[in-house]
Amino acid sequence: MHPRNRNILITVAVIIVVAVAAFLTFGNNKKGNASSKTVNVGIMAPTAQDKEVNEAWVKEAKDKYGINIKFTQFTDYTQPNKALTNGSVDLNQFQHYAFLAAWNKANKSDIVPIGDTIITPIHLYSNKYKELSELPDGASIALPNDPSNESRGLYLLEGKGLIKLKVSGDTLATPSDVTSNPKNLQFKLLDAAQTARALDSVDASIINQNYAASANIPLSKSIAVEPLNVNAHQWINFIAANKKDEDNATYKEVVKAFQSDAVKSAIKKAYSDGSELAAWDLKLK
Repeated sequence: MHPRNRNILITVAVIIVVAVAAFLTFGNNKKGNASSKTVNVGIMAPTAQDKEVNEAWVKEAKDKYGINIKFTQFTDYTQPNKALTNGSVDLNQFQHYAFLAAWNKANKSDIVPIGDTIITPIHLYSNKYKELSELPDGASIALPNDPSNESRGLYLLEGKGLIKLKVSGDTLATPSDVTSNPKNLQFKLLDAAQTARALDSVDASIINQNYAASANIPLSKSIAVEPLNVNAHQWINFIAANKKDEDNATYKEVVKAFQSDAVKSAIKKAYSDGSELAAWDLKLK
């Protein structure tokens, strides 16, 4: 073969190889990008029920939006927002509005909610009484002593007609805001983790659901649950992002994946006792 012809054939072969490689790389680019999007979400160490909900979320994100959700688990409530701020995670899902407001103020951070997820109603439990109406005058009530949960407990008591407060809405309440206390309830302020342990030493105790579950306190011991009214808005959990990412298209799809019928069904199934509720379409009155 003439050298010139051989060079032409080699050149043609190279062009064909390059063209095929380009097709494989760019012709399938859309599909490749869609299947390779990964979003790292910070969460608290999940319960068995949480895992069921998260599995539905992961599946919805993958099947509908081509997004791989990766979870980074934390055991301390101070960790997920720090991780979000320093870029260790892309988003987090663990906190409610009152917690974030206090966090941003204390840490001068710029974290924003980008989509509501769930609400976990707080309960008033008692080992001594089966009905709220049975609480005697001067009854002792254990309250979490952190600002958000203390407020939450007081709003529950107001919602049930036991006290009246001079604040409302998203304003945090303290015992000093009580303007009416007909039963002369006595508040015992404790660390939130101690309110379950105090159940035998008080007439009733405001206990967060996670601590009630850890202490194996059944919902049958609940004599009151916070009403889902306008005051409950601050207790709704959400997916959070850094301010600069609030319009990120992929992150919005992560929100859509959570706010789906599939995830709502998973929440209803996993929490059939109503201890956790889908919150993105709640009608608060």
